[in-house]
Amino acid sequence: MSFDRLIDKIIEMKNPTVVGLDPKLDYVPDYIKNRFFDEDGQTLKAAAKAVFKFNQKIIDEICDIVPAIKPQAAYYEMYGHYGIKALEKTIRYAKLKGMFVITDGKRNDIGATMEAYAAAHLGSVTIGETECEPFGADALTVNGYLGTDGIDPLLKICEEKDKGIFVLAKTSNKSSGELQDKLIDGEPVYAVMGDMCEKWGSGQIGKHGYSSVGAVVGATYPEQLSELRKRLPHTMFLVPGYGAQGGGAKGIAGAFDENGLGAIVNSSRAVMCAYKREENCPEKEFAKAARREAIRMREDITSYINLK
Repeated sequence: MSFDRLIDKIIEMKNPTVVGLDPKLDYVPDYIKNRFFDEDGQTLKAAAKAVFKFNQKIIDEICDIVPAIKPQAAYYEMYGHYGIKALEKTIRYAKLKGMFVITDGKRNDIGATMEAYAAAHLGSVTIGETECEPFGADALTVNGYLGTDGIDPLLKICEEKDKGIFVLAKTSNKSSGELQDKLIDGEPVYAVMGDMCEKWGSGQIGKHGYSSVGAVVGATYPEQLSELRKRLPHTMFLVPGYGAQGGGAKGIAGAFDENGLGAIVNSSRAVMCAYKREENCPEKEFAKAARREAIRMREDITSYINLK
């Protein structure tokens, strides 16, 4: 199972974290941007090249201590087809370095359209007699609002290609409660969605006890994290909202099981922009600063859980 591979990496590195690579051009050091601006002008092409080089250097510094990256597709799509190429190259480079890759795309639709999304991000397409892998991520974030019709095509890919999905359940944003906390037959929507994740993944449970269907549960809601951990024993959690959004390590501890497993915590800006916060850090040392922040995050989170 896909999440068996992820959990194996977490155990090996003693690190239940994922670095979000959501690179605004403002995050990229000037010396990288200027190099590509000189080559291609102030263009989408130059921006996408700068973003990939930024990602590449961070991956080089963290691949031996962090099990996974999570590129957010929107930050690449904003640069058009050049950005899409940068996303593909980022995924392939991270996998070459042995990292698990979660594409944060929040995709969903029904029928043939969902099959196309699944093939694009997790599976393959047949061109003539050749099978081609468009992006090749290990997991994808998805929206479960369309119900089982939108999840079934993903479950098929997960089983066939050893992939995983994370379904939005209780997201980290402030307004999430406008819908997710509403009651259905006395149960909040986020809990109902969590129950659906358990059901969807029931046929694909791996050696660590977690299925190929995970849930996104925000670090900014520690009570719900703990509640859902108890309620969803076979559902792996992707936990955004640590650090810049206000989620703390102590509150996140409730996302983990008694073995310190069952969740992976994301940090994006705090890692990517660590060099901007460090006193007297030269911009050419940005990747080393990212590594230092990734280590600090690991130590912070593991101090509250029982990861052996």
